[in-house]
Amino acid sequence: MVQTDECCDFRPIRSEQIVHLLQSGDLNSCREQFSGLLRESGFHSLRSLMLRLYVCMDIYIAARNFSQSIGVSDSRFIAEFGSIDEISAQMQTLDGTTSFLHRMIEQCIRWRAETAVSSGNDAVQKAREYIDRHYRDEELTLRTAADAVGLSAPYLSAVFKRETGQNFSEYLTSVRIQHAKDLLCCTSKLICEVSYEVGFRDYRYFSQIFKKHTGQTPREFQSAANRI
Repeated sequence: MVQTDECCDFRPIRSEQIVHLLQSGDLNSCREQFSGLLRESGFHSLRSLMLRLYVCMDIYIAARNFSQSIGVSDSRFIAEFGSIDEISAQMQTLDGTTSFLHRMIEQCIRWRAETAVSSGNDAVQKAREYIDRHYRDEELTLRTAADAVGLSAPYLSAVFKRETGQNFSEYLTSVRIQHAKDLLCCTSKLICEVSYEVGFRDYRYFSQIFKKHTGQTPREFQSAANRI
């Protein structure tokens, strides 16, 4: 049971403090700032495992959200540190908890530095290449593409829009429509076959999207192309 005086002496670390720390400073200064936060909160005096877990979970969630905001995929974060359910084993001692928290904060700083070096254009280029290889897959989504290139979906969505002027789904649709036009011009495939080959399983929906983008139905487009 948590002692009352221990709860009173402890001052919770706010998630905003963690995010501010992660957003500014180099590795050494962030390490010092984080040590200061732990010291000022009274963390090192905590004897209660429950309170240590409480502190750790708050910092874990703040670090996880920050990592996603800079493009680190959730799967990469969990692979590095474990899920919330998995990390409690490292919290059994005060030293173990402190070591885990410092490792997590320092890795987030390293990820931030990596993100600053790599440009959003590189991320978008990788995503475009992935789309070019997988546009036929009906299950292709922003999330699957983000996972494939090692980014979080929100980050990829933001940089994709910034770099291309289109959101992910708009770009994917434009790629599919262009490939559909090529097939309609150069082959005698049926509309339903073309639809399937470019990632649409419902050819009626494909026809609607095609007309929205070209001003013609697939059949009208194919007929006009064949007359040339």
